[in-house]
Amino acid sequence: MKKLIFLAVLIIGVLPVSAQTNKTNQPESAATTATLKSSSRLFAAKDDLTSVILVIPSGSTVTVLGSDSTYLHITFEENDGYILKRQALIDKKPDTITSQQVNAQKQVQETQQAQPEEVSRFSYLEDKYGTNMAAKLNSGKIWKGMNAEMAKDSWGTADKINRVISGNIIKEEWIFKNTWLYFENNTLKDWGPIRK
Repeated sequence: MKKLIFLAVLIIGVLPVSAQTNKTNQPESAATTATLKSSSRLFAAKDDLTSVILVIPSGSTVTVLGSDSTYLHITFEENDGYILKRQALIDKKPDTITSQQVNAQKQVQETQQAQPEEVSRFSYLEDKYGTNMAAKLNSGKIWKGMNAEMAKDSWGTADKINRVISGNIIKEEWIFKNTWLYFENNTLKDWGPIRK
């Protein structure tokens, strides 16, 4: 009972202070920023590594909207997307931002809250394949003998898939922007650059 009374007194004592601080003229909200340690690809979606919007130069400062264990959700020159967390260093002192940027961040956060909470890409891969395999796939590696589902988890969905079925053999050619992958019966056999 004493704890409840103490808690009630504490809350009542804090309420007037918080009401007063809301009435004062507060500076614009501070944004978290990060500086890139190396050039980084800005992805439209973190589960699709072929969705590169642009390459952000090393040393650039970006506004951080959110993060998970692998990716930072950022904005850079009015482009919204994801970069690998290990390629950026979070700045200790946030810069002030405009109310327009605060409103944009609130809209993004509301949209994210409306969607079910996403599991990080690495956690998803780790649950599916184990830690060692997840590390390879998360870094975008491919190898002969991997199955088509692993390739999709590593590189994302192909732009085009050509399929030929001959007897018991299913041959597929996955076409990405600059590369093709060749599968036979769901097993990666070969890949190479697209010649133009």
